[in-house]
Amino acid sequence: MMKKTFVLAPDSFKESMSAKTACEAMARGIRKVLPEAEIIQVPMADGGEGTVDALVDGSQGTKIDVEVSGPIPTEKVKTYFGLMADKKTAVMEMAKANGIELLSKEKRNPLITSTYGTGEMILAALDQGVEKIIIGIGGSVTNDGGAGMAQALGAHFLDKAGQELAVGGGSLGKLAKIDLSDMDPRVKDTEIIIASDVTNPLVGPKGASQVFGPQKGATKEMVDELDKNLAHYATIIEQGLGIDIVDRPGAGAAGGLGAGLLVFTEAIMQSGVNIVTELTHLAEKISQADYVFTGEGGMDFQTKFGKAPYGVAKIAKKYDKPVFACAGYIGEQVEVLYDEGMTAIFGILAKASTLEEALLSGEENLMRTVENITRVLITK
Repeated sequence: MMKKTFVLAPDSFKESMSAKTACEAMARGIRKVLPEAEIIQVPMADGGEGTVDALVDGSQGTKIDVEVSGPIPTEKVKTYFGLMADKKTAVMEMAKANGIELLSKEKRNPLITSTYGTGEMILAALDQGVEKIIIGIGGSVTNDGGAGMAQALGAHFLDKAGQELAVGGGSLGKLAKIDLSDMDPRVKDTEIIIASDVTNPLVGPKGASQVFGPQKGATKEMVDELDKNLAHYATIIEQGLGIDIVDRPGAGAAGGLGAGLLVFTEAIMQSGVNIVTELTHLAEKISQADYVFTGEGGMDFQTKFGKAPYGVAKIAKKYDKPVFACAGYIGEQVEVLYDEGMTAIFGILAKASTLEEALLSGEENLMRTVENITRVLITK
C-alpha cells in the first residue's frame, strides 16, 4: 500500500482537548494502523477560544506574556498573545484578558466589567512593532461597547461636567463627549482585523445586551439599562465622530467591542475560520492530502455557520478530498453538513457516560475513533 497523507485539522473539544491535543490524539490513532503515514497537523479555530494557539502553532510563532487589567479592572490577569513567525503580525483573543471564564458567576456584572485589558493587550502588541493585529472577540464577559478598550488606547469619555467616565457599561448613559486627541497614534498605522462570525447589531432585540447580557450576569433590569446606554453611546459617536454604528452587522459582538474596534481603530471584520485557514495555509496542505480529519466538541446544523469543521470541509470539497469529522456529541440536522463537503461524521463516545467522564476520556475516545476510521480506509 502506498504511503498515505493525512491532514488533521480539528478545532478544540471544549473543556476536554485543545485543538493541538486533538491533533495529537488523531495522529496516534492513525499511526496504530499506518506507522509510516505522512501526517500534517493543522490545529484549527474560528476566532474564539484557541485562535491564538492555533495560529502560533500553525506558523511556528511565539507567545508574548503580558499582565493586563482583567474584566474587573482593579484585578490584574497574567495572559499572553501570539506573534506570528514574521514578527509583524500579532494575534490575540479578548477573552484572555476580559473573558467570561475569568470570573465566577457570582462576580459577573456587565455594569462594571470592562474591555480595558483588551486595549492594554493591543498596546503591548504595538510595543512589539507589529504592523497587523488579529483579534478574536468571542467569549467576553463585558458589555461596554469597547469603551474600556478605547480608554486604554488614550480615548477620553467625558460626562457633562468634563469628567472622565468610570469604566464599564453602566456608566455610558452619562456620556456627553468623546475626545480622541490623546489616542495612541500607532493605532492608525496598524491594520486591525476582527475575527468574528457574530452579526448582531449593537442594540435592540438582537443586540449585544439583550442577546448576550444574561449569560454575563445581567438581570432583566440591567439588560434594559445596558441596551439604553449602548444606544446613547451610539448617538454620541454619530454626533461627535460622524460614524453611524448602531446597525452595523457585528457591532454587537463581545458586548459591543465589535463597535468599539470598528469606530476607534478602523478595524475590519472577517470570518474567524477564514483567517485561520488562510494564515495556516490549510488549502495548500489539503491539496496534498489523501484524507482529511476534522472535528470539535459538538456538531449540528449550526456548524455550517462559521465553525472550523465547516471551513475545513469547504476547502476539502474544492479539492475533492474525503473529510471525516469526529465530535463529542452529534446534534440536530447534522446531515446538512454532508452537502457542504463532509464525507462522514462520527461520535466518539465509547459508552454511555456522564459529561465529566466524557470530557476526561476525550483523547482516548478520539484516538480510538480515528484508529477505527483508518482501519476501514485501508481495506478499500
